[in-house]
Amino acid sequence: MRSLGYSTKDTFALDSGVVVGRVSIVHGAHCEVISCDHTGAERTYDCRLSPHQAPRPVAGDWVKLVNEQIADVMTRRSALRRPDPNGRDVQVLAANLDLVLLVVPINRGLNIRMLERFAIMAWESGAQPFVVLTKSDAARNVAALIDAAALAVPGVEILTTSSESGEGIEHLRTLMHEGVTAVMLGASGAGKTSLLNALEGSAELTRSVTRRGEGRHATTTRKLYRLRAGGVLLDIPGIRLLDLLVGQEGVNETFADIGELAANCRFRDCAHRGDLGCAVEAAVNSGALSRQRLESWRMVQSELTHQEHRRSPEEMARGRRSKPSPKPDDHDPDE
Repeated sequence: MRSLGYSTKDTFALDSGVVVGRVSIVHGAHCEVISCDHTGAERTYDCRLSPHQAPRPVAGDWVKLVNEQIADVMTRRSALRRPDPNGRDVQVLAANLDLVLLVVPINRGLNIRMLERFAIMAWESGAQPFVVLTKSDAARNVAALIDAAALAVPGVEILTTSSESGEGIEHLRTLMHEGVTAVMLGASGAGKTSLLNALEGSAELTRSVTRRGEGRHATTTRKLYRLRAGGVLLDIPGIRLLDLLVGQEGVNETFADIGELAANCRFRDCAHRGDLGCAVEAAVNSGALSRQRLESWRMVQSELTHQEHRRSPEEMARGRRSKPSPKPDDHDPDE
């Protein structure tokens, strides 16, 4: 089962007589599950999903099979999530991860806001984030971009790569050893599929380059790949900033520098918005912390509050009740 990414971090036992497999791809009402017996022999099952199955399996899930169908989804030790399009629930993108590769292109500079939010999602997943700056062969002043990334995600390892020149590919390959499950998190056109091709020497589905210079490859589903290095890599479709899920734990990890400064604020509930004795704003005034960094933190906190309210029916109802009702004479006199 190690060839499928099973490791000591997984919380379930492999009991004899119980068929356990890993979801490799979900397409509509079906999903493919790969199972491996004690002899190492593998088998792929085409499982039909029940409309009421909960939790709904996703790529990376470990599942128990009965009569060649999914009977149970094992407890997830980590999960990459985003807001559901319905605005209330949370959608799981991939499960049982060790490493979240934050794939961000630098051929046109570095999108700091995107990197910060990817880091928040990664920390929230329960896996370890790892920054992969792609398209370095077409970037200018790479050293400065690396420094900017390091300030945006303190404490997270950063690697520059190029699918064209091969820069960083071998280092990335060493991370994908047996027992490791990784996922690539990035926007469309970030170079995720090109990265996969460089790692494996494969050729996935491609499309033409757009006039805006977006990537050549398009991932259209969530799929599990087993790498020659022994690890497992999950490739998911590119996401937008609007798709990102913000959580307080991920915010605390991503903005750990602001958290350390905040420990010296005069008041424990300091909002860092003109509060008396605010150590964070003092650091901005002295130049120890960039104002852009503080503004990013404020923006994320605002998004966090907004998302929490959207997921809470009570808050939504309270918001509707707080809106003033129109008065009978509140109209244009010329109408």
